[in-house]
Amino acid sequence: MTEIAVGIDVGGTGIKGALVDVTAGQFIGERVRFDTPEGGEPEDIVRVVREVLAELGAPADAPVGICFPSAIRHGVTLLAANISPRWIGFNAEEFFEKELNHPITFVNAADAAGFGEVTYGAARGQQGLVIMTTLGTGIGGALMYNGVLIPNAELGHLELHGHDAEKKASAIARQKQGISFKKWARKRLQPFYSHLEMLFSPELFIVGGGVSKYADEFLPFLTLRTPIVPATLLNQAGILGAARLAYNENHSSTSI
Repeated sequence: MTEIAVGIDVGGTGIKGALVDVTAGQFIGERVRFDTPEGGEPEDIVRVVREVLAELGAPADAPVGICFPSAIRHGVTLLAANISPRWIGFNAEEFFEKELNHPITFVNAADAAGFGEVTYGAARGQQGLVIMTTLGTGIGGALMYNGVLIPNAELGHLELHGHDAEKKASAIARQKQGISFKKWARKRLQPFYSHLEMLFSPELFIVGGGVSKYADEFLPFLTLRTPIVPATLLNQAGILGAARLAYNENHSSTSI
């Protein structure tokens, strides 16, 4: 029997979604995408999510996991990145459940991707502490211990040399400053990952974000005790992770 949930990824430019077989960790059919409405107001975002669910033909009782660019506590979005400031302190889960009539689980975007990688991807079956970092416009972070998500780790805001780490070590910082992958690894990523290693002593690092496609050009230049590997699920990770978290939340007594 196929166990189904919906994963939806709300980004600054696009809202993407898919039906997910949470047992196999695979999309059922094609992923769909709609543009993120200008201004990113809650009412406009929920309207587009409704369109995504309709396009997917989502079952009426399917739980919906929404990965979102914010720290989230008890269903309340605490921050707003590239969207309306009304999301700050907004009870998103309650609002979306009322509007969509589906069980809703909001999760930080990096947390969803990290949980996807631990459940279905590069860290599947890994015990102990796994840290995923997404290197993009900023640096997202996710902590998982024995497969359990520890939410809202803002690792990109750790201070290094008087700056937020993401100001120096993100992928966009490398591009804007025109430095090579080798220099980026040795001068920017090395102190960042060494600092994480000192603080947390993880069993594994996973590197996500679009730049992970070029992992062979920078990971070999890092010297760490902890193994560090690229993510394997690419742009599916957030949708898969959000769907599985939503399924788990609504089937707490079910093992799959």
